[in-house]
Order: sequence, then C-alpha cells, then structure tokens
Amino acid sequence: MTNFRKLGRHAGHRISMLRTLVSQLVKHERIETTVTKAKEVRRLADNMIQLGKEGSLDSARRAAGFVRGDDVLHKIFTELAYRYKDRDGGYTRLLRTRIRVGDAAPMAYIEFIDRENELRQSNPATPQPPQRVPLDPWDKSRLMKQVAPPKEDKISDSDL
Repeated sequence: MTNFRKLGRHAGHRISMLRTLVSQLVKHERIETTVTKAKEVRRLADNMIQLGKEGSLDSARRAAGFVRGDDVLHKIFTELAYRYKDRDGGYTRLLRTRIRVGDAAPMAYIEFIDRENELRQSNPATPQPPQRVPLDPWDKSRLMKQVAPPKEDKISDSDL
C-alpha cells in the first residue's frame, strides 16, 4: 500500500477511512464521496475484486484483513467474483456529481459497473477486427508487379 494520496490525514486514519469506504462500496455498490477519495477507493476496490476472482485461501485472508464485515467478504468472493469473471479490470466507474456546499469540494459517485440501477450504462465491448491471413512473401512480390510494373528505360534519339 504505497503511493497513496495523503488526504489530509495521518497514516492510521487514512487506511481506516479507505477500508471503511471500500467496505461500504462493496456493500451498497454505489457511494458518494469526494473525487480524490473516490480515486483512491477505486484502486483498492479493484484490488479486492481481483482477490475475489482468484478465490484462493491466501487471497481470502488478504481480503479479510482489509475489508470490514463477513457479509462484505462473502459478497466479494461470490457475487462480485462471478459478475466480473470475464472482465480483466475496470470494475468501478467514477461520475462527478456536484460541488459540496460549505467547502466547495468536488463530489462524485463511485459505483460498480454491470449492475442493476446504474447511473450510466457501460459501453459494450468493441469487437475486434478479424485477423488477416499473412501473405506469402512471394505472393506479395507478384502482387506488387501487377499493381506497379517496373519502369522501362526509354532510349531517346539524342542519346544515339
């Protein structure tokens, strides 16, 4: 857990706050917080989903050491791991909402994608173009001769 934003808190308070935010995100699947906190929570929530997808005893112990609550841990390793089994990353979405009254902090929703009642639908995966069969080098050279024949040297009368 390195290279985090400081968020104006000492280390113990910061880690405790991020653990709580990740646990609440998993439990409710959408929370509203400041943009900077949401960017940090996104990193940690994606790591928790990766642990859930691994499904090993080690990953379960690592996740249990971070999230708060057995119900949250169970949800990571069953529901969320199954939902994102075919996705390689990017399990969360950050949507900026408003400026908070009082301190003018930019607020944002952070939510899991591919769930019911999404604020914005996720884009479908872009289809990959079909793979082209590589050309044989000899065929390629024959094709080039058909398209652009070699130039012929013209003999002019002045050269004679």
